[in-house]
Amino acid sequence: MRDDALLPSCRQFLVILVSGSKIHTHRKLPGHATRSGASYYFSSQSLTVDVYQGLVDRGWRRSGTVFYKPDVLRHCCPHYTIRLPVASFTPSKNHRQAINRWNRFVLGEDYIKKAAILHPKSKQEKAQGRNSFDLVGAIHECEYSTLKIPPEPAHRFEVTLEPDQFTKEKFHLFQNYQQNVHHEAPSQISESGFKRFLCGSPLKRKTTQLNGKEQKLGSYHQCYRLDGRLIAMGVLDLLPHCVSGVYFLYHSDFEKYSFGKMSAVREATLTLEGDYQYYYMGYYIHSCVKMRYKGEYKPQHVLDPESFEWNPLEGELRSLLDKKPYVSLSRERRRKEVHDKENPLTEFVPEDDDYSDYPLKTAAAAGSAVKRGKSLFELKMPGVMTAEEISQEYPLDQQLITARGKLFEAEDLMAWEDGDIKDPKSLKGIIAELVACLGPDVAKDVVVAFN
Repeated sequence: MRDDALLPSCRQFLVILVSGSKIHTHRKLPGHATRSGASYYFSSQSLTVDVYQGLVDRGWRRSGTVFYKPDVLRHCCPHYTIRLPVASFTPSKNHRQAINRWNRFVLGEDYIKKAAILHPKSKQEKAQGRNSFDLVGAIHECEYSTLKIPPEPAHRFEVTLEPDQFTKEKFHLFQNYQQNVHHEAPSQISESGFKRFLCGSPLKRKTTQLNGKEQKLGSYHQCYRLDGRLIAMGVLDLLPHCVSGVYFLYHSDFEKYSFGKMSAVREATLTLEGDYQYYYMGYYIHSCVKMRYKGEYKPQHVLDPESFEWNPLEGELRSLLDKKPYVSLSRERRRKEVHDKENPLTEFVPEDDDYSDYPLKTAAAAGSAVKRGKSLFELKMPGVMTAEEISQEYPLDQQLITARGKLFEAEDLMAWEDGDIKDPKSLKGIIAELVACLGPDVAKDVVVAFN
């Protein structure tokens, strides 16, 4: 599994159109939060890959049709967006061992011996194999379509990229995975839940030309079949600049083969071969030991939750993550600058941050305040524009709105002028919060719609 599927919210917002695609959201509840964490989220039935690329680069992720941006500051286990520049990726010894072990199992000793005689490697190929690890070659080594026949391998292994559509075969794999890996009761696992979570993504599939070859975009299932049997599946979002891993599941019969490691390396390879540039493994949770494995795929970079800069997951950043739960290097640099001016004779201590610029420190307190009508601008959330920034940088009055089949600018509506940007119950306040969370580059492609 790539991400936590629990999505507590700070606030939900209205139905909107993004680049001609409807996003369905509901405002039945004014807000909700749990003690563990909080997120601003919306649900969507249709979204372009370009818009979603803009969202993930501002800390958003999706779970089925739900798109969410965690409140990194108030979460008990802060979620940080990470990405791997695949051109610089070098698999670790453990990763290589997992790949080689699976290849040997699929091919079988008999095939390996006979193939060495029938199809001997050149001296150059042997030397290259001793001196370096061919990532792409190793990943595809046991796939049936790449083998030299005869002889026949012990097993027929095939990996295909398929539309993220529901099939009974996929659901049965999901059942096994949820029961044996996540220990869910059979009564908790349903076809409708599987469809909602992992099938029928709102991201629209399309193809484009890049560097002279076809590049797939949208949501897909990467299916692993052994002797015709579906044994594992990766749920992937292929975006203009990245492959984003949504979820991975495998059959318990193959648990000993380290499919988690192997699938991540395979998805990184897909990223490399398809010229997507970056492989996103979801959220990195430094405070959770079980989630630190993502940092083993190097060199990882972490998205700064406030400035949206990418910083290497090493050195200063890793040291700070060891000392405190919420880390923003841009924030630390601002604080140090102020400290050095005001207290030049004392040492700057990052852990001394009291977050006094945030009025409420816990998700529970923030959620209660939202229910009482507190604006997101008063609450403050890392990575969310302030009311002042929107007023200075974004033409809110010109935000496009559609109602009853007609298109308007926000200022054309009678209720617009009576609203206040910091009133979460007013039309102006609702749209301002939406823009603040999406960011200006995404918001400019949004049309707010009313059902």
